This record gives sequence, C-alpha cells and structure tokens, in this order.
Amino acid sequence: MDRRTSIKNLFGLQSTEIPSRKDAFSPTFNPVNSGLEPFSGNWTKTEASHLLRRTLFGPTIGQIQKAVEEGLNNTVDILLQSVNSLDPPVNFDFENDPNVPIGSSWIDMPYDSVTNYRPYRRHSFSAWLMKNIYEQETSVYEKMTLFWHNHFVTSEIHDPKFDYIYFTTIRSFALGNFREFVKAMTINPSMLRYLNGNQNKKNSPNENYARELLELFTIGKGEQSGPDDYTNYTEDDITAISRILTGWKDDGYRTEKFKIISSYFRSWAHDKNPKTLSHRFDGITIENGEENEYAQLIDLIFGKKEVARFISRKLYRWFVYHAIDENTEENVIEAMADLMIESDYEIEPVLRSLISSQHFFDFINNGCLIKNPLDFIFSTINSLEIDLPKSDLEAYYSSLYSVYNFSGQLQLIYGDPPSVAGWKAYYQQPSYYEIWINSVTLPSRMNFTKAMSLSGISIGGHEIKVDVFKLLEKIENPSEIDSFINQFVELLFPQDITKNQKNYLKDFLIPGLPDFEWTVEYFNYLNNQEDENIKISMENKLRLFISAMLTMPEYYLS
Repeated sequence: MDRRTSIKNLFGLQSTEIPSRKDAFSPTFNPVNSGLEPFSGNWTKTEASHLLRRTLFGPTIGQIQKAVEEGLNNTVDILLQSVNSLDPPVNFDFENDPNVPIGSSWIDMPYDSVTNYRPYRRHSFSAWLMKNIYEQETSVYEKMTLFWHNHFVTSEIHDPKFDYIYFTTIRSFALGNFREFVKAMTINPSMLRYLNGNQNKKNSPNENYARELLELFTIGKGEQSGPDDYTNYTEDDITAISRILTGWKDDGYRTEKFKIISSYFRSWAHDKNPKTLSHRFDGITIENGEENEYAQLIDLIFGKKEVARFISRKLYRWFVYHAIDENTEENVIEAMADLMIESDYEIEPVLRSLISSQHFFDFINNGCLIKNPLDFIFSTINSLEIDLPKSDLEAYYSSLYSVYNFSGQLQLIYGDPPSVAGWKAYYQQPSYYEIWINSVTLPSRMNFTKAMSLSGISIGGHEIKVDVFKLLEKIENPSEIDSFINQFVELLFPQDITKNQKNYLKDFLIPGLPDFEWTVEYFNYLNNQEDENIKISMENKLRLFISAMLTMPEYYLS
C-alpha cells in the first residue's frame, strides 16, 4: 500500500477525496537511489519548509522565509549551532513550599517529610518540557532531545529533580559524541534507577541495563544465528557485561536534604574478576578497572562498525522515513556509518550530511511522515503563531501543562515512554508512524485544531486561539486569492495540493463567487477596520478557512 493510500484509509476517505501525488506513491514507482551527496536542486519554499518541518516543531512564516533567503548551507548551520542554556523550571502555583517562592526554581531544593512537593514539581517540569518546544529557536535541539529521549529511555522515575538532570544531560550531548554520550547515560542517576543499575552488585548481578545497552542503545541484536547467539552479541556477553557494570549507585533520590543529584561508584560492590566476552567481541577479556571499567567496555563495543550503522538507521527513521530498503542501506546508511566512524562518533557531521543530502530532499521523502503528537500540537501552535499568556506566569505554565496533558491523550507522554524501546511508531513493523492515528487519537486531534482555529480555550482568564489578523498581516499580496491560499498551503502542508482542493478551500472565503470578490472583500476590510460587522465577517471567513486546512489529511503529514 502506498503512503498516500495509507493516510486515506486511516481517515476513512474515498479515493476521489485524496488524489494521488503524481506517480511517486505508486507501488510500481522506482525506489529512491539518491544518497548522501549534497543537494543540488533548486532551493525554494518547498525545500526550506521540508527541512524546517523535520528539524523544528512547526516553523513560522518568518522562519521559512529566512531559510529561503539564507540558502541551504547557512540554514543548516543555524539549525545545528549551539543554543543558549535554558532557564530551569519554576514553581508557578504552589504556595506551600517555604524554600521555593512562586517564580523561583526548585531544581536544587530538597523535599519535605510533611508536605509532598513532588506533584507540583512534576507539573512544573512537564510544563517546562513544553515551554522549551514553544520557545524553540531555529534549532534542531528540541527535535534531538525528543529523539534521544526515545533512544535512551527512562520512565516512571517519580523524582522531577532526577528527570531534570536526565534531560539536561540529553541536551548537552544532543549533537555531540555518541560514544561519550553512552558513557554518560550508563551512569546517569535516572538510568541507574530505571534499568536497575543501582541494584547491580557482584553477588547479585542485574542484567537489565547490560541487555538494553547492547540491544537498544548501541549495536542492536541482529538476526539469531544459534542458541543464545545473535549477529552482534551473545547471551554470555550480557552476563559478562552485567558483571562489568557492577558497583554503581545513584544518590539524592527524593532527598530531604540539600544534595546534588549524582551517581557514585562502590568498589566493594564491584566484581573485580576478569570478564571474557564472546567471539562477537573477539573473545577479549576485560580486567578489573574499578570505576573506569564501564568506559573500557563501551570503547570496546564502539570498535564494531555495526554501532555506527545502528544509530544511523535510528536517525534516518526519525528524520527521513521508516522504510530502509537495499538502496537506502547501501547509499545512505552505509555512508552515514562511514562518516560517523571517520568523525569519531560525533553526531553533528552525520546529521549535517543527512539533512543536506540529495536523498533527504528527494520528492518521495517529503510528506511521508505522520506527525507525532508533539509535532502535531506545536505545528499548530508555532506555525500559526498562537500566543500563550507569557505575561501571567501561572496561566503560562498552566497552559503549557495543559498541552502536556493533551499530548498524553494523543499517546505520547513526554518523560514517560511506554517501554524501554520507546514509542512503537519508531520501531513497530509494519505500521510505524501510522500507529499515531487511531479511533481514539484522530477525534482528539480534530477537536484540538477546531478549538485552536475556531472556539479557542480559556486558561486563567486568557483565551488561546489563532489570531487570524496577525497571520493575515504576514501574508504577501493577501488581496490576490490564489496567492493567499498558496502561501497557507506552503506554511501548513508538505506538498502542493490539487486545483480541486484549492477550490474547496476557496469556497470558505468566497463561496460560489468569482475570484475578484475576494479582492473587493479584503480591501473593504482593510479600509473599514473599525466597522465591527465587517471585521467579524472577515474573521469568520479566515477561521473557517484555516480550520478546513487543519482537518485535511495533508496537515497530518510532515
């Protein structure tokens, strides 16, 4: 089944409602043969929008226009440059914490045996995650933070201070060295708790982290080639690695004292005997290395090229498409892996090469992803430049926390993935991204876009919905209806739409009337903005028009 047909079926639409996109999605269409060679095509709004949709949570009209003006290379430079450090989450509504006044941060403050501070801090932290996306710069860092959270999964830690340390670690390595990142996450306090590394002692080794370190975090399992033997490691390796990792413990969990969240090594709990790995790792023996032994292990694992291939495939599925056929494996994944090894496992040059490549901008790779819940929500909020009440701290954080809760309704709870493998949309064959759309999430998505475009929602006395007149001011030549519609198509859809679809949208602006009537109506509004009836009439047309666009299948794609 082709991608466009998949979306059609998900929405329960008839074939005539969604025309096929030329022949590109035909089952007989030739596979993509392009690779990591630099993109050499024309740099237009289509290409700029595609790049920004994949790297940002909803680009604005201004960001797209600037990308067109800057060109591909400069835009990629901007996307990959370091970002400013983030302000920490704050207490926005809890008045019973004597150590943390409203507006102050709680990240270094202890808990209390009498008053339970964790719920308000959890709310604050969850809103902070949404705040970072809402206030995104023209930077890939927020997309990469979610990517790495889906890779190095921790969940149900139940201590917001631990969660904060975990996410700041992810951000600090987002485009950095993957090998050093694995080392940092191996002894990260949240990871030690989530995968029982803090219980891993010489007399009772715990294999949880050792197994996931190989299967999910670095090299992948590969096909089974014999009893307890896979392409890339054996069950004996898991046993040996669990012994290598013994002795680590997290510190500061739910502490009622002023204490820095950290991890530490307990020599008495470490297995000091030699550990010999299998033929998959060339039978190498690791001698006792005390607190440095885990790093020796990771260096050894990274000596295998399959690590570079494994993480390259995950980056590809995140930024390009889930299907990796033989051509893609040969022309893209292998080239990414070679570059990663050449770059000593630095992520930035590999991602730079991918998002600057001919393959990335190939027509078939534009509009083939179904937006995940956060992408869907913030492509509405950010692209339509919906204002949240920044001037009111409680209302601002409350609105962000509402967004966090709504994302959970769409089956993505940021900070709590459903399993150590992450969200199924990025690994579950054959559905992959289609998992995001089902009988529960589709109505919720539609209700959200209707609220944002039509009725709005009220939080703390602030009405939150799109300001259609603010958007109108950003449109070039808004009096010409075809240009007006085309600019919204470029903003909200990954590809152009058919003439019939544009005529459908046109009917929300000038139902059954000739095109020149829009010019008349627009200038009538422009010259009579103090006339409330004329203004309301224009506002209603614009809201219905935008609402119609947000319910079209194309809007669900990236």
